[in-house]
Amino acid sequence: MEIRLKRGKEESLDRFHPWVFSGAVAEMPQGIEEGDVVKVYASDGRLIGVGHFQIGSIAVRMLTFGDEEINADFYRSRLEQALRLRQALKLKRDGNEAFRLVHGEGDFLPGLVVDVYGSTAVLQAHSPGMHFARNVIAEQLVKLPDIGLRNVYYKSETTLPFKAHLDPVNAYLIGGFETDIAMEQGLKFHVDWLKGQKTGFFVDQRDNRSLLEHYSAGRKVLNMFCYTGGFSVYAMRGGAERVVSVDSSAKAISLTDANVELNFPGDPRHQSYAEDAFKFLDHIGQGEYDLIVLDPPAFAKHRTALRNALRGYQKLNARAIERIAPGGVIFTFSCSQAVSKEQFRLAVFSAAAQTGRRVRILHQLTQPADHPVNIYHPEGEYLKGLVLYIE
Repeated sequence: MEIRLKRGKEESLDRFHPWVFSGAVAEMPQGIEEGDVVKVYASDGRLIGVGHFQIGSIAVRMLTFGDEEINADFYRSRLEQALRLRQALKLKRDGNEAFRLVHGEGDFLPGLVVDVYGSTAVLQAHSPGMHFARNVIAEQLVKLPDIGLRNVYYKSETTLPFKAHLDPVNAYLIGGFETDIAMEQGLKFHVDWLKGQKTGFFVDQRDNRSLLEHYSAGRKVLNMFCYTGGFSVYAMRGGAERVVSVDSSAKAISLTDANVELNFPGDPRHQSYAEDAFKFLDHIGQGEYDLIVLDPPAFAKHRTALRNALRGYQKLNARAIERIAPGGVIFTFSCSQAVSKEQFRLAVFSAAAQTGRRVRILHQLTQPADHPVNIYHPEGEYLKGLVLYIE
């Protein structure tokens, strides 16, 4: 299959941006279907590269710039390149077996996410093309050297475009269930890849959890939107005096409690509540906590929701800044790709100004190195975080 672009629309591709937008396409071949491998040509007939076709605003996700056959050898080569980076980062080591192996465009495999939990890889497709390639990719994953993968679980029921009508089924492509416990920096976590959010665990906060651990000694910690309780467990290892975990989901609270018990059995320092975060913040005492984590789900999954999202971030941060003890520290995050670093920082600035308290930025945080950003695809930088000191 071949796609030809309108005149001048190849400019972004000549800068290696990996997306072809539907408005740039001049000619669409007869009989093209979701997930087809297509060759993309400029208006003058020059071959630009090869990618996966899909219906929607993004018409093609580019797999390669140039003429390369997309087959098992292609996926093996890209997976080996991704693995070499993780090996250079020493992410697979004693005490650490949870990390991201493939981060979409950041690893030159747009539409594909692979997270590793011990001997299990969780494969997630965000494009029809990767959905159709899932079995080939799974076969290459278990062949990778020095990583010990035996099981590949496919989890894409909620990530594929609904217009594609692919009806994906979450299931093991290779192997089966062995254990749901994986180690991250010496701590154990239950990973619910069967029914949990994303691939079952937020590996993108690993470095930020480690930083929080260093701030936790002797502090009273409130972990909002706790999900699996990752920040709570790190805070406890860091010597926190008290840790409170809050999530609106009773299932998330159950998972948090299980993870705390896994690492600190019977420890009375931890309490958990299945409550709405905004309501919980309304009712805490002034100065009751001196370390607060705000790690909400994406408030804006699309640009149409941006204005409401920024209001939500401002409201949430204002409540935390108002109530934290003097000398307190706030870890605040946005994982909304539609929200830029500047917009998030402005929302937090507005929240601080609203309270009238003196606030300083100690750290500016982002995603870890196993979530690399393709320099030609800045949209891949989605996680934004600030560490604030409140006087």
